[in-house]
Amino acid sequence: MKTILSAALIAVAAGSATFAGTMPVPGSITYDNAGAQLQQSPVGSTVFHTFSNGDGRDVREVYKVNADKSLDLVSRTISNAS
Repeated sequence: MKTILSAALIAVAAGSATFAGTMPVPGSITYDNAGAQLQQSPVGSTVFHTFSNGDGRDVREVYKVNADKSLDLVSRTISNAS
């Protein structure tokens, strides 16, 4: 049941992020058309990336692995702590 719910939430997040147009920012894996590819990751899997945005807050991004092993930015959250 948890697996189905998790998959549904990821699908909703992916759809809403695409609609909202989440764009890479400095520190993102795909910033400035970096062309990042994950050769050993299963197609459709998710990858998490966390980095500091320079003002003391952590940024957490979720990526989806495409069939060609490229990455699509699905969502981004920024911590409120500073």
